[in-house]
Amino acid sequence: MKITIRLVVSLVIAVTLVTVAFTAYQVRVERGRLLAEIERRANVLAESLQESVGPLVERRSLERLRLISEKFGNRERLKGVAIYDFNGIPLALTSGLELKISGPPEQIVTAISENRAIGGFAQYGGERAYVYALPVVQGESVIGGLALLYDPSFIDLRLRDIWKYNFVRLLTMSLSIVVITVLVVRWSITGPIAHISDWARELRLGKEKGARSVDRPRGDVLAPLVKEVAEMARSLAVARERADEEVKLRVHSESLWTPNRLKEKMKVELGGKKLFLVSNREPYMHMKEGRDVKCIVPAGGLITALDPVMRVCDGVWVAHGSGDSDREATDDCGRLRVPPEEPSYTLRRVWLTKDEEAGYYYGFSNEGIWPLCHNTHTRPLFRLEDWVKYQEVNAKFAEALLKEIAGEESPLVIIQDYHLALVPLLIKEKRPDARVGIFWHIPWPNPEAYGICPWHQEILAGMLGADIIGFHIQSHCNNFLDTVESFLQAKVNWEMFSVNRGEGVTLVKPLPISVDFNGTSSRSAAAGEREALKENIFRETGIHAQYLGIGVDRIDYTKGIPERFKAVERFLEKYPEFIERFTFVELGAPSRTYIKRYHDLVAEVEEMADRINWRFRTKGWKPVVLLKAHHSHQTIIPFYKAADVCMVTSLHDGMNLVAKEFVAARDDEDGVLILSKFTGASRELTDSLIVNPYDIEEMADAIYLSLTMEDEKRVERMRRMRAVVRENNIYCWAGTLISELARLRAPESVARSGE
Repeated sequence: MKITIRLVVSLVIAVTLVTVAFTAYQVRVERGRLLAEIERRANVLAESLQESVGPLVERRSLERLRLISEKFGNRERLKGVAIYDFNGIPLALTSGLELKISGPPEQIVTAISENRAIGGFAQYGGERAYVYALPVVQGESVIGGLALLYDPSFIDLRLRDIWKYNFVRLLTMSLSIVVITVLVVRWSITGPIAHISDWARELRLGKEKGARSVDRPRGDVLAPLVKEVAEMARSLAVARERADEEVKLRVHSESLWTPNRLKEKMKVELGGKKLFLVSNREPYMHMKEGRDVKCIVPAGGLITALDPVMRVCDGVWVAHGSGDSDREATDDCGRLRVPPEEPSYTLRRVWLTKDEEAGYYYGFSNEGIWPLCHNTHTRPLFRLEDWVKYQEVNAKFAEALLKEIAGEESPLVIIQDYHLALVPLLIKEKRPDARVGIFWHIPWPNPEAYGICPWHQEILAGMLGADIIGFHIQSHCNNFLDTVESFLQAKVNWEMFSVNRGEGVTLVKPLPISVDFNGTSSRSAAAGEREALKENIFRETGIHAQYLGIGVDRIDYTKGIPERFKAVERFLEKYPEFIERFTFVELGAPSRTYIKRYHDLVAEVEEMADRINWRFRTKGWKPVVLLKAHHSHQTIIPFYKAADVCMVTSLHDGMNLVAKEFVAARDDEDGVLILSKFTGASRELTDSLIVNPYDIEEMADAIYLSLTMEDEKRVERMRRMRAVVRENNIYCWAGTLISELARLRAPESVARSGE
């Protein structure tokens, strides 16, 4: 209330001062205008009288002069006319002026003596008058004077009206200001603050989920405060959930990996050392949106998986700065703390030219290695100029990393994926004391397929610079060791799953990556949320339906999106009772569209969606909705929670974290996952409906089974899959990899570079 009073008083005082100043100026201007008007009228009348009065004054025709003064002395706003001779003796006065004028006005004396017209205010008989006087001239001689006396009361009345009008306006504005200020303060400040207070109280009391009586406050004036309180509330909720999990674990003597456990593990294994992570894609990107610069999270499973780990470890993430405003957000060395809302670790950006990006990323990595490792019948392209750029960029990443670890003893380095296969050896050559791991996120082909690459030996040598090489599943490890035996003179130990590379040993391990797992809400609350989310999705897409299927992918030829659309089409052919009841929403992120194969795939997917919709759509319903955009994790989560079925139909995939994200998001322990048997996730999520994505009939039947499965069976399947993801989460993956690396003994015979 005090802030409202202070604000109202301040505004009223400010408006009052402005109004008084404006009114004073207006009065001064109006006074001048009215006086100028009197002088103009007086001058016109006086000059017209001067011609007839001059001869009469010279002849002293008093009667004629009296008649003239009486005739013109009764005009509007004119008190009278006075005519004087050269000595100031009155010759004729309008009736009534004799009693008020005792002597010639000062203006008459000045006009006669100085031979000029003059005007001014004077007091006569206790009354104020405006006197305009001018000399009466005959020939070249002044023979008398003529004075016109005006009543100035209309000027005072007009000026009082201005003050009165502006005073009323001031009162009206003050009252309006009071009312508007009170309402605005209540709606925009005190009301939202009270709302935030109630919301924060419920969060503090543990009512952030379920039947919550207070909705989350929206933005507006207090948007920054709402955002910070929301982050605090989220942190509090997560901390409470994890504390509950810890209690449950202690009660059941179980061991679940959590952020706190990973943090403690890091302390024990690393003794306070930092974790250094290297990847092509950065976890946060700065992009221009109009005149503003926004920090966004790029799409991709690697980011989703590793960002929570880095938040716990407070390490350094080295990545390609690909945002158009990335340079402006960093210091001179390309560093900044992330995430923006709660800085937890350092991002070190590496700058690439357009030619380097085209050759290293689009060329060698994604037209060469990517199709080489994925069995999707797309021919890999290997060009010498791309290989040269790949080597140059790997050297640039290695150089950036070496600068970051310069002050570290036996640093722990984890390199991510096929873009940086040469970096492990480049690091080991300069820092043999470093403990280096590389995780290969995509499949590894058999030796015959891998041998297509002209530089297969160089890539293997680069990777074997690492102390540990991780793959998602055991079969990829087997393929890698077979490849090493086929192309390198190295000793493979199949019992230990290791490669002796002369100066050291490289371990090859299956380390299935996963996602963060936070879901602990009650089934009833989550189920109610699910129906509301589904309703909202259908409303926003302009569709009326009962069942929702989703797919979440980069638009990539390995993801099996055309096959998925064909399965939806076949499902509606075989089970027409689901027409107007089932809609499939594909959240597709365009990817690598500079490559022709990807560009053509986008057109193929769009054409297929249009064709299926043209065939089946009715008024208010269509079977396929293609949302082609870069969707944030926050945008995707409501689709995960609302879907009746999620389809992951990759033709070949290392893991595919979409499957695990979907399971982790299902707090209601409901929904069905249709999963390709060619994904790494199918080895763990055995309670999904595992299908062959090349078998359209099988996938169509799987959709039908998903929508008709008994509730108890569906819930039991999801409950078991959630248990798997909960136990084998991203912190388990990171803890296992970090522990394996930290326990390796660095060679004692080699010293650090530069010592």
